Amino acid sequence: MNGTVSDDQPLLYRLMLAVDIQGYSKRSTRDQLSAQRQLCAALDTAARAAGTDRALWDKQVGGDGELATLPEGVDPAPVAGDFVLALEEELGALNTGVGTPLRVRVALHHGTLTAGPFGPAGDAPIVVQRLLDAAPLRALLRDDPARDVAYVVSDSLFDDVVRTGFCALSPAEFTPVRVQAKGAVFRGHIRTGSLDGAPGRPALAARS
Repeated sequence: MNGTVSDDQPLLYRLMLAVDIQGYSKRSTRDQLSAQRQLCAALDTAARAAGTDRALWDKQVGGDGELATLPEGVDPAPVAGDFVLALEEELGALNTGVGTPLRVRVALHHGTLTAGPFGPAGDAPIVVQRLLDAAPLRALLRDDPARDVAYVVSDSLFDDVVRTGFCALSPAEFTPVRVQAKGAVFRGHIRTGSLDGAPGRPALAARS
């Protein structure tokens, strides 16, 4: 989606996914490179499990993760459910018996955006990144050593996708969260249920 913005730049409505590695800056350079490669492979496998090819995603990458715009026509239900379950499985297998496990935060939203010279611009990339950085999501990963993936979806995606019954994850596994950041309020749902699918805990709130 890189390129020069013009007056006729189209406004798109797409799924956006953001992922970030926990404790990336504390790793050595060699370990950072290893974590990048391992996460890339795990994301490829999880994407295939959700019926999509990650090679077709429009990715804005950073050292500790990526912001991805998924292609038009991708079914959101498998991405919201099967992708996360497959990513948990991949990281769980990878982290068995290792000294420094690879653990990540993941955020998912669908909304409006347009291409810009430095990546996607618009509501969707802002929402997904604010949710990814939410303090309760960070705390969930920090406080639960058994969890390799801390996952949040936007309020609208929860209503439109997770609650439909087409998603592999139950709505009962999620807890609503309200995040205030940069003078705005962002609402989402964090998967706070246990890894065996138990219901989540009471509502969370955070100021970032």
